[in-house]
Amino acid sequence: MTVRFIEMRFFAQRAALAFFLGVASFAAHAQSLARVCPKAHEATQEHLIGLWRAEFTDLPAATLLLWQHPELAASVRGQINRNGERADLAGDVDEGEFTLEESVNGVNISATWLGDVVEGSCGREIRGTWRREGQAREYEFVLRKQ
Repeated sequence: MTVRFIEMRFFAQRAALAFFLGVASFAAHAQSLARVCPKAHEATQEHLIGLWRAEFTDLPAATLLLWQHPELAASVRGQINRNGERADLAGDVDEGEFTLEESVNGVNISATWLGDVVEGSCGREIRGTWRREGQAREYEFVLRKQ
């Protein structure tokens, strides 16, 4: 009788442990999915890293390649290619707000990108405006991760 009670108690402890491990595993999986598809305000520089296609209103499309900034952990560096013309990029995303500075000569800012991560895009789409320095006109853009 005592052996059977001990076996039942052991089984109950194992079942409880399996249940708690299952709950913990599910919670970890849910958190992992949240990181895979962040809400707009949760997007970080990690979501910016990669190849992007930029489409503009009234301007030709462009390709951007962004990578981890070598000196600023929460920022990115990169390059843009517009029909063979290249420029340097540096920027970040904070609470879903995207900022990118473009420099044709690598020293001075030649254009500024301001936008927002699109909710439901998992950090893969950004919409906003692009403006060349010294000009008043802004062009709408859509950035989509490739």
